[in-house]
Amino acid sequence: GFATTALTTADEGDQWYEGLEKPSWLPPNSVFGPVWAGLYFLMAVAAFMVWRRGGFLKQALPLSVYSIQLVANFSWVFIYLEARDLLAAFIELCCLWVLILVTAVLFGRVRRASAFLLVPYLIWVFFAGSLNFELWRLNRDEKNSTLTVTNSTD
Repeated sequence: GFATTALTTADEGDQWYEGLEKPSWLPPNSVFGPVWAGLYFLMAVAAFMVWRRGGFLKQALPLSVYSIQLVANFSWVFIYLEARDLLAAFIELCCLWVLILVTAVLFGRVRRASAFLLVPYLIWVFFAGSLNFELWRLNRDEKNSTLTVTNSTD
């Protein structure tokens, strides 16, 4: 999630990312930051709406699942940029998508509008997962499912 914008700030990540073969439908890097900012705003409003219906004690399950999906969202950066494992990052995004869906269902049981606020997030993570999968497909090593990384300083 938030880490997508880190692609433009981490020098080593930039070199690795820039070296990847990319699909023609990849949006410009400048799109990711504003999109994620908007999504995080909608997520915060949705969570606040649920929290307003009894706080953490009364809404423990939906707010706990929400917190778990946030951890999954933040974890993607480490899998993608640090481990540079595009397949594991795709699998993580699939898990994240399911967690978002469960969060939306649980939020909808508390307040329907809060579930609808998560729909753009679901759509974006589906798109991000599709993009992540395509990056893996275009850059995978023929012998296994890991990415072949070349060091440009050699």
